[in-house]
Amino acid sequence: MSHGATFTIVLAKQDFKFSCAHFLVFDADQAELLHGHNYQVSVELRGQSLDGEGLLIDMARAKARIRRACGRLDNRTLVPERNRHLIVKRGQDHVEIQFRERTYRFPLADVALLDQINTSVEVLARMLWRELVDGMDEPGVEELAVSVSQTSGQSCWYRAPVVPR
Repeated sequence: MSHGATFTIVLAKQDFKFSCAHFLVFDADQAELLHGHNYQVSVELRGQSLDGEGLLIDMARAKARIRRACGRLDNRTLVPERNRHLIVKRGQDHVEIQFRERTYRFPLADVALLDQINTSVEVLARMLWRELVDGMDEPGVEELAVSVSQTSGQSCWYRAPVVPR
């Protein structure tokens, strides 16, 4: 019995990052101008028990999953398809986004269409958490936390229990 003691693995490698363009939509009348960030991602995995080899996780596999998740967003314009204030039209080779009088048109290959309501650090942290937990095969992990930092000193952690499957 561990009496509440836990192991926490922190993964915050320099290459857990993505650079992208986006704009936040605040309401039907206000949205940021299109701009970019160099986001940094950190991950914490917590659990009370180790496997037969004395490990909480397979670090190589976890790092590869984080890098894939970041790579999917890197060098893209993030578009939240579920935002009720945007009109998003997908063409054969392009995406057109309209907010009020502003219209943006991008090559489809340059865009990450997200099944999200916005592209805030809060939404991005939760989205990455869901992507990383989906298919996670680490029986000792009881909690996963994901941080997305958009500038030094400005980040969001999304933390939730990992439900065994």
